[in-house]
Amino acid sequence: MTGDLPRASRVAAPGQWPAGDAVATLTLAYVDRHLRRRRLSTDDGTRLLLDLPRPRLLHDGEGLDLGDGRWVGVRAAAEPVVEARARDPRELARLAWHVGNRHTACQILDTAIRVLDDPVLADMLAGLGAEVVRTEAPFAPEPGAYSSGHGRTHDVDTLADGPEAAP
Repeated sequence: MTGDLPRASRVAAPGQWPAGDAVATLTLAYVDRHLRRRRLSTDDGTRLLLDLPRPRLLHDGEGLDLGDGRWVGVRAAAEPVVEARARDPRELARLAWHVGNRHTACQILDTAIRVLDDPVLADMLAGLGAEVVRTEAPFAPEPGAYSSGHGRTHDVDTLADGPEAAP
């Protein structure tokens, strides 16, 4: 039953909520941060209901307002990624063009592009001359031109599927 769970219905941007007073943190991988309504467990096991007006991507450093003065901090989990490192800005732009041409989510760093670990993309990027490094890091890709800054929303259901979905 969701009526007994603390309900988070508002998300605040980093710096716009009292992060030092967070009662818990919620660490999620990129694909798990696309949400609207879902029962979740914080890192310490506390259960809550996320109930937002529309689907959105939760970003690292944001805060979930539980409506009673308590806040939960959002953290992006470290996950397997590929960093394609470039020698110069022109090469970085070229790598970004090829990744974008494949409609693949990517994170733009100062001298590299980060994508979720994918052997086909890693081989393509290496073939384009990038230094390809597999690592684990939080993945925070560019939101996309049609996302209004909140990440993808077109394929996120109102209620998430799976055992954690709210009824």
